[in-house]
Amino acid sequence: MESFWFTWVILPVLIFLARVCDVTIGTMRIVFVARGNRVLAPVLGFFEILIWLLAIGQIFRNLNNVFCYLAYAGGFATGNYVGMVLEEKLAMGFQVVRIITRKDASQLIEFLKNAGFGVTTIDGQGATGPVKIVFSIIRRKDQPKVLRAIQEKNPNAFFSVENIQSASAGIFPPGSRSTVKSLWEAMRFWKKGK
Repeated sequence: MESFWFTWVILPVLIFLARVCDVTIGTMRIVFVARGNRVLAPVLGFFEILIWLLAIGQIFRNLNNVFCYLAYAGGFATGNYVGMVLEEKLAMGFQVVRIITRKDASQLIEFLKNAGFGVTTIDGQGATGPVKIVFSIIRRKDQPKVLRAIQEKNPNAFFSVENIQSASAGIFPPGSRSTVKSLWEAMRFWKKGK
């Protein structure tokens, strides 16, 4: 009876959890690779593959157990979701916000400066006349606050937001945090949610 429970219940649950872990780690590894983190990305890659090997090894030892297949696939899907949520909660890195407006942008510029963001403005010429172009570097986690300010202070402004890999020699948002601190805060978030 004990072997039945292990084979048909416990083993599939363990495979599911292993896949959630390795796919979540894989998602974070890809983020760190894209951000050029040469230390953390390989370490995460090591653990991602180690967990994957353990999970796939159990699949090959239990080829007649359809629940292991379902757990493997379900863990992959869930791991993708968890990885995306974790990456969103970490909101690591910086973005450049470009705002193009025909209206007076002084309130928006003042808001950005008061919030500690560097601001560069350029007078430009658009298809329908003169425009003000505003550039600012923000932390990803500040994006909702900045976009709300754009909507409130210049509701018809055109804006675009892009992730940036690196920047230097400028005014950066206050409270920029390290990758390790971001990971620690994300882990504390998950603990609180349980």
